[in-house]
Amino acid sequence: MKRILAVIIAGFALFAQSYAQDIEVTAQFYNKTMYYPSSAEDNPVYVHVTVANKGPETLRFKLADDRMFSMDFKVLTVKNKELPATDKLIRKRTMQQTIYFREISLETGEEYSFTENLKDFVQIDDPAVYYMEVTFYPELYKSRLSNAITSNRMTLEVRPSPNAAASSIIPVAPISTEILQPEAISPDKVVEQTIVARQRSLWDQYFLYMDLEEMLMRDPVRNRKYRSASAIERDKMRENYKADLQQSRIDGDIVAIPERFTIDKTVYTQTEGTVTSTQWFKYDNFYEKKRYTYHVRQRDGVWKIFDYTVENLGTE
Repeated sequence: MKRILAVIIAGFALFAQSYAQDIEVTAQFYNKTMYYPSSAEDNPVYVHVTVANKGPETLRFKLADDRMFSMDFKVLTVKNKELPATDKLIRKRTMQQTIYFREISLETGEEYSFTENLKDFVQIDDPAVYYMEVTFYPELYKSRLSNAITSNRMTLEVRPSPNAAASSIIPVAPISTEILQPEAISPDKVVEQTIVARQRSLWDQYFLYMDLEEMLMRDPVRNRKYRSASAIERDKMRENYKADLQQSRIDGDIVAIPERFTIDKTVYTQTEGTVTSTQWFKYDNFYEKKRYTYHVRQRDGVWKIFDYTVENLGTE
C-alpha cells in the first residue's frame, strides 16, 4: 500500500514538474486605473492573464467556463498576511455543481489570454499596498492541493476611497509662485488639488498643475495666433490667458467653483490619462450636477491638465 501511495505521489510530482517546465503564466493590470476598497462592480481590478507554452511539445490544459475553477488570486499584505476569498468564490466552490470546461491546445510559443476581476476572487477592505500573484490550475480547481502554476508577482496599491469630505481637507497652502513647485503626485491628486485650489481662490496653486499653453490652444482662433506669434508675444498671450481665466472672461467651465466634488475614475498610461470628476454647483434652490473629464499628460515626472470636457447631468 505504501509503495502504491509513493508511486502516486511521484506521478503527481512528475506531472506538476512537467507543467511547471512547459507553462508560463504571466499577469499584468488591464486598463490600469486608481484602485479603491469599493465593490467589484464600482471599482474593478482587471488583471490580464496569459498562459504560454514554453515547452517543445503541444501543451494541453483545461479551462473552466467559470474562471473561478481555473485560477486564484493570492493577495498578501506587507506583513505577508493573505487576504480572504470573497463570499462569492467560497459559495461557488462549496456547492455541488457541474463544471463546464474546454480543453485548450497550445503549440510551442503560442499563448492564450483572458481577463478577470481580482475583486471577484479576493476581499479587499482596506487601503494599503499589497502584493498579488495569479495561481493557475491546468487541470481545474479541486482543492488547494490541486496542481498549480504561479505567475509573476505584482504590486497593488489600494487608495482610500475618494469622497467630497476627503477632498475638501486636502492641504493647499497659499504659497507664492517663487517657491511653489509642482510635485510628482498622481493624476487624481493633481485634479483634486486643482479643484480645491479653485474653491479657495488660490490661483498660484490652481495654475500649478495646468499646462496653460495647451489649454490656451484649445480654442482654434487662439491656436492660430499663438503659433504665429513670437516668443515674447507668446509669453504675453499666456499671461493674458491666466488673467482672463481669473476674471472668468473665458473658459467659464474650468474656473467654475463647485460646492463639492468627487473623483470617480482615473485611467492612465505612462504618459497620458484621464480623471473623471462629478461636481455639484449650488444655486438658490437647487444643485447643478456636472461630470468633468480632465485630460492629463506627464512631462518630466509631473502630471498636468492640458484639456477637459464637461457633461451636464441635470439638477438635484
